[in-house]
Amino acid sequence: MIIEEAGATDTRRSSRLLLLVAVLLIAANLRATITGVGPLLTQIADDLGTSEAALGALAAVPLIAFAVVSPFAHGLSARFGMPRVVLWSLVLMAVGTIWRSVPGSSVNLWLGTALIGASIAIANVLMPAVIKRDFGERITTVTAAFTALLAGMGAVASGVVVPISHVPTSGGDLGWQGALLWTGILLPFAILAWVLAIRRMPRAPLSASRRRRTGIWADPIAWQVLLYMGLQSSIFYMLVTWFAPMAHSLGRSEVVAGVDVMVYQLCAIAGSLTIPLLLRGRMQRVGPALIPVLSLIGVVGLIVWPPAFLLWVILCGLASGASLGVSLSLFSLRARTHEGASALSGMAQSGGYLIAAAGPIAFGALLSVSGGWLAPLVLVALVLVGQLVVGLLVGRDRYVLERG
Repeated sequence: MIIEEAGATDTRRSSRLLLLVAVLLIAANLRATITGVGPLLTQIADDLGTSEAALGALAAVPLIAFAVVSPFAHGLSARFGMPRVVLWSLVLMAVGTIWRSVPGSSVNLWLGTALIGASIAIANVLMPAVIKRDFGERITTVTAAFTALLAGMGAVASGVVVPISHVPTSGGDLGWQGALLWTGILLPFAILAWVLAIRRMPRAPLSASRRRRTGIWADPIAWQVLLYMGLQSSIFYMLVTWFAPMAHSLGRSEVVAGVDVMVYQLCAIAGSLTIPLLLRGRMQRVGPALIPVLSLIGVVGLIVWPPAFLLWVILCGLASGASLGVSLSLFSLRARTHEGASALSGMAQSGGYLIAAAGPIAFGALLSVSGGWLAPLVLVALVLVGQLVVGLLVGRDRYVLERG
């Protein structure tokens, strides 16, 4: 009997370890396929015969997909089972990664990117549910590892895509299509690990209760959190998309420009680690408003003294990571109950990504019209001022779904 119990314990441990590996491999694929695009914009524009500014909308495609598809993830999970839906999202992500790298029509690039965004949207919603269900006693630890890998691999992708694009082949350089294909190099491993892990999962799908109307969309506090989420996300995607072309225009090589974007995202990881300090005690009141000040310094620095480009990238990166961490924390801090937090999260992410999608498009449009970086950077500064104002509001000790 003791031997049987020991064997069962070992089996459970190995199953959880395999699931953990699968979860972390999935995390490693949720940003790299997006962040790898920015450093390659110059090559893509030259190859397709268009301008970098016109490609600003390309960065918005995944964000629009996030906003449109995310609300359907819960229903798909309830109907088909969470393991199966996550698996298909990974498979479709792989299909999208291959599709956008197929030479020929530029339609492949746009539609493949849209499919990638839709697939990531599903995984973004369901993976936290996996962590909560299967690692309930270690939620913060597993979530921290998940977030670090997500951001870390996104940073690595930004730094390596340009060198990969210049790898020589029999027909010339590998090119931007080959480099974008390599951003999904870990996807087959994630799919395999997930298939092996779900074979040991309980057959029952993730339980799902009927959704009740909460009135969250009519709540002013919820709208403040949505705006904060949307504005900080818009800033991130504007900068992560355009930092490389901006650096290249300042005389930095393509490779160095890609490294600049990688540094931006690595600093974001460091910035996210400051959240326990920024949201502790009285700092919770002013923390959300202080963060965009750091980015404002960086953006003003880019306008006034561009030669110190890397310094401004570091400041913006630190603020970006802290902003994201605060946004995610607000889902819990501004709700009394788990139901309220869930409703707030769904609303803020769906509406927030719609706001975020407008950022890269507007940045690219201003760049195209003005022909320089001043007008787009002023736009970023104005968005940061908006984040600062909203930060003063969301820092107040108030909760959603409370009237009076």
